[in-house]
Amino acid sequence: MNLNLRLITGLLLMLPVLMIAQSPVSGFMKAKGEGSFTLSFSSEEYDEVFLVPQKVNGVPVFNEVQTTSYSLYGEYGITDDLDIVVNLPYIRAEGEATAETLANNGLTNEVKGFQDLSVYGKYRITNVKTPKGSIDLIAAAGVELPVGDYSEDPGFQSIIAIGNRSTDITGLAIASYKNDSGFFATGQMGYSLRSNDVPNALLSEFKLGYAADMFYLDAYVANQLSDKDGVDIFGEGFTGFFPATRVNYTRLGFTAYVPLYRGIGVSGGYSTYVNGRNLGDSDGYNWGLTYSF
Repeated sequence: MNLNLRLITGLLLMLPVLMIAQSPVSGFMKAKGEGSFTLSFSSEEYDEVFLVPQKVNGVPVFNEVQTTSYSLYGEYGITDDLDIVVNLPYIRAEGEATAETLANNGLTNEVKGFQDLSVYGKYRITNVKTPKGSIDLIAAAGVELPVGDYSEDPGFQSIIAIGNRSTDITGLAIASYKNDSGFFATGQMGYSLRSNDVPNALLSEFKLGYAADMFYLDAYVANQLSDKDGVDIFGEGFTGFFPATRVNYTRLGFTAYVPLYRGIGVSGGYSTYVNGRNLGDSDGYNWGLTYSF
């Protein structure tokens, strides 16, 4: 594997854990016996919410919300064409509700704990050589299972819940083009089946990037379109169970990466929602430390 491709692979293995809205799998494959581990930190905050029919100032009850996440992510090449991906985040969500609001409603301004364990497999169906690069066609599937003891009980406390306690089964189709110059483009689309009254969703992501010997940079757009059987916050059919809401979004972001020494590298990135439905209008920052072997 040449240095540019190794940099691409090592970085893209860690990106999914850095930003909540990115796909849990990349368009790049590990060689047999190769692997990586990433410890990442991300932070998001918002004081505006995408409701229907318009965005509103102030988060209901909690005024402003900040979420921080620590994740351990790993990927290993079982064969040259088959990878397994595992991710486990620890999340803390903090609100700024007044002491009176907390006391009158039995709420708390902080919720924290382990969230959902994700286990994915991805298989390269074919690799097509082009005059100046190659194209990979990849199929991926995975499951996300709640492992923490966090709550998603109906009521306002779930506004800052760290998860939906939904078991998700997701399938993805991925196409990735790599140019010999270092430029690459990856697109993926899939569908996620979800339990606990959480609406199923169509997922998509497109990413452009460049990898040189001493740096890496990418930009991406990620989308989610939930099924219409979901409800809107405070809309018709809403019972106070926030996981059942129809969450749509478009999120833009970028990531930069620098290799340091013998398989160790660091990264940082930024992302923001440009539109959405039933979620906070957050900006997010992330940092990661990766070891590849």
